[in-house]
Amino acid sequence: MKLYKTKQGIAIENESGIYVLQNENWESFVNDDNLYQKLQEKIKELSPTKDGLQDVLAPIGSSQELWACGVTYLRSKIGRQEESKDAGGGDFYGRVYEADRPEVFFKATPQRVVGTNEKVRIRKDSTWDVPEPELTLVVSSSGKIVGYTAGNDMSSRSIEGENPLYLPQAKTYDKCAAVGPCILVAQGPLPQETTISLEIKREGSTAFQGSVALSQMKRKPEELVSYVYRECSFPGGCLIMTGTGIVPESNFTLRSGDEILISIEGIGTLRNVVE
Repeated sequence: MKLYKTKQGIAIENESGIYVLQNENWESFVNDDNLYQKLQEKIKELSPTKDGLQDVLAPIGSSQELWACGVTYLRSKIGRQEESKDAGGGDFYGRVYEADRPEVFFKATPQRVVGTNEKVRIRKDSTWDVPEPELTLVVSSSGKIVGYTAGNDMSSRSIEGENPLYLPQAKTYDKCAAVGPCILVAQGPLPQETTISLEIKREGSTAFQGSVALSQMKRKPEELVSYVYRECSFPGGCLIMTGTGIVPESNFTLRSGDEILISIEGIGTLRNVVE
């Protein structure tokens, strides 16, 4: 089942149709270890509608944090080493890829996150910028994964490559992330063959495209959650980006007006345009 946050309320979509819940608080609604069963019960109380998916918003609550994980795919390790080799930081990325402890970092507060069809930004003080398409986990306050969405972890490669200590500046700024269009609420983990795809369109033509399967991710989602939650509490739950396995070539950088399409099987397509 798919769960949407909209201006009209919470919408549930399954093979039978779309069901709209009104007067429900998004954050408390999704912060439920038994979310799948909860949706099944709610559907029994409602009648389907055909027009419940207008004005879709980013599926994140007002106090939920967005965290992210890095260097979880081999391609990401290579890309990070490439961008930081001149600064002498390349070895750090190889070491964290092999280490027991993963790289996790705070990405954004809700007001810096946008939804599908909204604009993302690239920093004005950056010269090399890319989107990072990532499976994003929706996690309850107890640390249970209750759903999945698509995420766009906008990244300044020029700033991070200058010095790994500049990571917060490379990653966190206004409109630095997008999530959506919905939360896929499933009974179990996503299949390992699930594919994440990225297409970047420029002036109507494809400027870049690539794809990766979840089977290529070195870390398990539960492992990443355990480190984020190790010494942090999240009363309303949180969202966790799991890293990217798709990195454009070193001669590519985003421009204003570029259209970014991130698709994940079972979830749908997250669409954003660069401001």
